[in-house]
Amino acid sequence: MANSLDTPPQPENLHAGGRPLIVLPTYNEKANLPELVGEILRTLPHASVLIVDDGSPDGTGEWASQEAQKETRLHVLQRGSKQGLGSAYRAGWNWGLSAGHDPIVTMDADGSHHPRHLPALLSLVQDGRTGLGIGSRYIPGGGIRNWPFHRRLLSKVANSLSRFILQLPAHDATAGFRAYRAQVLENLGPDSVQAEGYSFLEESLWRIHKAGFRVAETPILFEERRQGNSKINRTEILKAAVTLLRLRFTPTPTSQKL
Repeated sequence: MANSLDTPPQPENLHAGGRPLIVLPTYNEKANLPELVGEILRTLPHASVLIVDDGSPDGTGEWASQEAQKETRLHVLQRGSKQGLGSAYRAGWNWGLSAGHDPIVTMDADGSHHPRHLPALLSLVQDGRTGLGIGSRYIPGGGIRNWPFHRRLLSKVANSLSRFILQLPAHDATAGFRAYRAQVLENLGPDSVQAEGYSFLEESLWRIHKAGFRVAETPILFEERRQGNSKINRTEILKAAVTLLRLRFTPTPTSQKL
């Protein structure tokens, strides 16, 4: 049966007991998706994949919709315009919760996050105590491949500032390779995270940590995107700085531990 492009399947029809959902926000990632989606589904045959596409002019959404007609584990949420990474994450969270998925995983669609790390990432949140698992570049065993020095420096500085200003528990506070327990997202409320762009990652981590949920990390090797161009620019960097300042003076959310 073909998958809906807008409405998540009902939990009883999809996966009794819940299955992992891998959320892939996309904008002009058609060249990377065939290999990536295939690797994800081979690595986690019991998982589903949701592509959240922001009206990519390169035909990403059209490719995904055609593939979803053939692959029942692949789902597509097509949005008519470029609404940003934060908005895509919120849409993916809400879609996954409505469909009964647990946990909900986010990862880059450009191949930077390799599917071989998914089992270790999922294992972090299967102990019943950890609410958020993060694939980290900055703990022993982790690393970055094929990044120029200035990007490594920028990432290190961003992480150091985030950890210092917001007192975050993770070594890789800006990582997008994450596994969220459904209970955490339900308690948090996806729409409570106000930031857009890559600063969404810092704010969601801050809110989860301040709400009292446990955060754990597993090492990954982060690799430069396989094809296409990076979406990070000066505007994203400015947004992240503004988000740090806003959160620094925001009252601590109410604790709701697992």
